[in-house]
Amino acid sequence: MNGTAIRYLVFDVESVADPELVARLRYPGQNLSGEEAVRRYRAELMEKYDSDFIPYTFQVPVAVAIAKVTADFRLVDLVVLDEPNYRPPVITQTFWRGWEAYRRPTLVSFNGRAFDIPLLELAAFRYGVSVPGWFDSNLRAMDQPRNRYNTQAHLDLCDLLTNFGSARFNGGLNLVANLLGKPGKMEIEGHMVQDLYFAGQLDRINDYCRCDVLDTYFVFLRTRVLVGELDLATEQERVREARAFLESRADQVPGYRMYLAHWGTWVNPWESIAG
Repeated sequence: MNGTAIRYLVFDVESVADPELVARLRYPGQNLSGEEAVRRYRAELMEKYDSDFIPYTFQVPVAVAIAKVTADFRLVDLVVLDEPNYRPPVITQTFWRGWEAYRRPTLVSFNGRAFDIPLLELAAFRYGVSVPGWFDSNLRAMDQPRNRYNTQAHLDLCDLLTNFGSARFNGGLNLVANLLGKPGKMEIEGHMVQDLYFAGQLDRINDYCRCDVLDTYFVFLRTRVLVGELDLATEQERVREARAFLESRADQVPGYRMYLAHWGTWVNPWESIAG
């Protein structure tokens, strides 16, 4: 594969509860509006679990951001799907069709095995989107793309860092991004997405999704150093190139301006030790 071909799709998903589904299944016959049902369900979850996160089975995608990365780990583009409409069926279909169109590159996520991919699979089921290449039952189970341990099809960086869940990764993407001097969580956090959706702020949700993909991309680069596919000097060159990419587009994308405003510096300890 030549160096300009897309080899990896680094992605992130933001989703919201389907208000009508929550009202119909959780509170049948109670004549609650969808928004009232969602607020009630969140309150119940918060009281019981100290978290108001509604299970993904009740959710639909409203933001999918994807960084297109070459075989030599260069960031060449970052898109959000179905901009500016952000329609869940179109987002879902575009994600799976795009994976096929780019000849099934490796999907890269942070905890996508536990959330993002199941959500997108269920959305494909819901909207009647056929994904035969992902569910390739003609292959041996271990070779099927959606097999948990098929890291050529989907590399979940959280799985990598925890040896497939052998350890608990406290701090999540926010922590590993901060270890590298990258912003991590800024003005928006995941628990705010539902309220932003009710307020009609889909652009802000999608900018937040862009920023999570950027964090994931930089974590991906460092994992390539960890496993020996990149040397540290080349990784730092890729980081500089990615920053230049963001700076060249910051006038058009508010999320890039915010990300750059919170950009930190990773201090290379080997420079001071060598000195």
